[in-house]
Amino acid sequence: MLGLEDLELGLMFWAKENARETLREVKKFGLRAGQLGFPGELSLEGAAEKWDEALKQEHFTVVTAVCSYQGEDYKDIPTVQKTVGLVPENTRAARIARTKAVSDVARELGLDSVACHIGFISHDFGSAEYATMRDVARDICDYCAQNGQSFTLETGQEPAKVLLQFIADVDRPNLKINFDPANMILYGTGDPIEALGLLGKHVVSVHCKDGDWPPVDQPAALGTEKALGEGSVDFSAFISKLKEIGYRGLLSIEREEPDQARRAADIRKAIRLLEKLKAPAQAESSGQLKS
Repeated sequence: MLGLEDLELGLMFWAKENARETLREVKKFGLRAGQLGFPGELSLEGAAEKWDEALKQEHFTVVTAVCSYQGEDYKDIPTVQKTVGLVPENTRAARIARTKAVSDVARELGLDSVACHIGFISHDFGSAEYATMRDVARDICDYCAQNGQSFTLETGQEPAKVLLQFIADVDRPNLKINFDPANMILYGTGDPIEALGLLGKHVVSVHCKDGDWPPVDQPAALGTEKALGEGSVDFSAFISKLKEIGYRGLLSIEREEPDQARRAADIRKAIRLLEKLKAPAQAESSGQLKS
């Protein structure tokens, strides 16, 4: 593991069959760290050995293993409710097993965080559905704890106060948050800067992603992801709030764009913007350390 700087830039990227080639693609952006996603269709057989060797050879640091699952679809809110995460009953057992398998791979890579979208949690705290998801989260938290890891939920599908209640009810010290400010906007669940302030003590990782709010006349629609700086996230305020809550971890750029040339251009744009925005925070932090 390389020693990372405070608020160092990284990339959320997805594993492909060739681990070294995957890392070299990320390193073309001048980055040396990131979050490693395991697509649901990717075989995990031999993954720990392959990725451990590649990370060492490429001198690259991964801070989080991210799970996705076969059959997930983010077309609109009803589709997300039916297909995403650990909530859908017909796929739950297989996806819990997959999450634990990713946790085992992450353990071999020395990673202390396993993340996923858990899905839409019921807002009825007294319902059987809510109790089931509470128990699912407890089970995975306990498994991850044996591997020395946090189980990290990505924000977006619940308002901050609902997520806070869920964390309290799960009652496991290793249940944490991967904070994605764009997701709060894309799902229309709240102002991301305000939410970060409420959730701050639970945040162990972040995504730097941008987007616009859902159209007001289409209640089932999601918002639209944008290149960083072109959407509704105030990234200057976001970086300032991260500093305020004491976050010093990786700033993982995420850009889900099928056009690879455009995605690469957007990632480079995000790097330039974030480097400018985090510079004052670094200077102030340095001044505080000297005082």
